[in-house]
Amino acid sequence: MNKIENFAYNAHPYLFITAGGLLAVLQIGLAIFLFDKSGSSILRNVGWVIWWTAAFFAIVPIITFRRKGHVQKGKSYMHTTALVDTGIYSIVRHPQNGVAWVLINLGLMFIAQHWLVVVIGFASMGFAYLDLYKEEQRCKKKFGDKYNHYMEKVPRINFLLGITRKMRI
Repeated sequence: MNKIENFAYNAHPYLFITAGGLLAVLQIGLAIFLFDKSGSSILRNVGWVIWWTAAFFAIVPIITFRRKGHVQKGKSYMHTTALVDTGIYSIVRHPQNGVAWVLINLGLMFIAQHWLVVVIGFASMGFAYLDLYKEEQRCKKKFGDKYNHYMEKVPRINFLLGITRKMRI
């Protein structure tokens, strides 16, 4: 176990997600108020493409977990009882609280084009990434060796690597 994993595993269960969430809300508010109208329209358009890509990574897991996660009727899609390793989960392990989160922060940086939005965004991404270690700790406990094997095959949030691996198969 490396130092980052050890630090993350021993932190309070909700520390990183709370800090990252508060920073994400702050980043959104700052992006609205500090929006640079004179900024590059090309960068702004790139930011919107990134944001729409984030929406894909945020919505698809809801559908996938509902269909393949053996969620009991009336329960949240997050209450899966089966390890889902197909569809989007064959490309990345954390499409929603990993990829989507990072892309939302990144998209806001390009849209707002203000240094403070960038700084807050990077901090939020850092906390979100640390929270993935906590999530993986929970998944290892819930799914055991199946999850360890899954971790060897599928990248944490690098969806480009995940797509490349899928194309080789």
